[in-house]
Amino acid sequence: MAGRVTGTPSVLRAINDRAALELLLARGPLSRSQLVELTGVSKPTAAEMLSRLTRDGLVVPSGTASGARGPSAQLYAINAGLANVGGVNLEEDRVTAAVADLTGRVLGESLVEADLTQGQSPVPAVREAIRGAVRRARVPLKSLAHVAIGVTGAYDPTHDRIIYAGHVPGVQAEGVVPELRRVLRVPVTIENDANLAAVGERTRGAARDVDTFALLWVARGLGLAVELGGHLYQGATGGAGEIGYIPVGGGAVTFQDSVGSGAVLQLARRHGIAGGTAEGVVAAAAAAGESQRPLLDELAERLATGLATIVAVLDPPFVVLAGSTCQAGGELLVELTQRELHRISPFRTRLLSSSVPGDPVLAGAVDTAVAAARTEVFGAPVSDPWTPSAPAVVAAG
Repeated sequence: MAGRVTGTPSVLRAINDRAALELLLARGPLSRSQLVELTGVSKPTAAEMLSRLTRDGLVVPSGTASGARGPSAQLYAINAGLANVGGVNLEEDRVTAAVADLTGRVLGESLVEADLTQGQSPVPAVREAIRGAVRRARVPLKSLAHVAIGVTGAYDPTHDRIIYAGHVPGVQAEGVVPELRRVLRVPVTIENDANLAAVGERTRGAARDVDTFALLWVARGLGLAVELGGHLYQGATGGAGEIGYIPVGGGAVTFQDSVGSGAVLQLARRHGIAGGTAEGVVAAAAAAGESQRPLLDELAERLATGLATIVAVLDPPFVVLAGSTCQAGGELLVELTQRELHRISPFRTRLLSSSVPGDPVLAGAVDTAVAAARTEVFGAPVSDPWTPSAPAVVAAG
């Protein structure tokens, strides 16, 4: 029959269990009758399913809900404390870490100042940040099931190392990734910061529940993340999106030379704006109004020049402008860049401003680690691992 699901009893049980777990994660505590209604399974099947999930420790009773008629119904919730995860944003001058439970609820955060531009290993700072977040979360260090780390370069799985991170030479030194695993004593995912920002944008921000889009990251460095059908495009060596190398002018002018932090500071000095950071001078220009529009106009022109190549190759439905420089310019910079892009390109790609609360790289790292831990704890066939999703609206206790 068309549309009928067939399979062995074990396969059907796995499908039903997965559906129930996804609902409990997305909606919070539910009763058996609610699961029957939402999954379409029979009452006996739902009872057996909840019994099995409770026996395995994946689901726990979570209070009761009183209805208009009849006795109160038992509610069930994900056993959020079954495992915890860590997310890390590894930057040039700091390491930020967060610890979350299996629902995606962040339990504690920690920031460690560290200048990583002089060739030192990032491992001690990452370890300190993770331990600080664990202390603030008040969970055992051994409860961590997975840690995801965002870096300004890219992870090369063939050689198990970080590449394209010459500005932080210690980060891309041989042996750093294995040492992180050894010190943290958990499985570790290394991912480009722009890619993790895109994950955070899809789970919590402007691209929520959209499976295809691009994200331009403009901060100290540049990056491009491409989501295709809900999956990040990584490239052959993990280097997809290293757009700082793209030529955008005559000679050796690259996109990094054009809109990187050094270029923005130079542009600001030319327009008479003092400041020590790219985001600072852009924010000052945005706040000054018409008197400093020329700086924003020129920055928008430079951004649009790089974006014109991106949209011509990818033709995404929209591009999210993210990173500290773009965030500092706000909606005004997005509007100016959109106008310039439409002037020089026949593509009418929409530009959106990032809307992830807080640090989008850290949010994406947490959601990536949660997905990996769910695959490990809840189980999943190789062809259907858990993917990053928004944290549960109602956190299970």
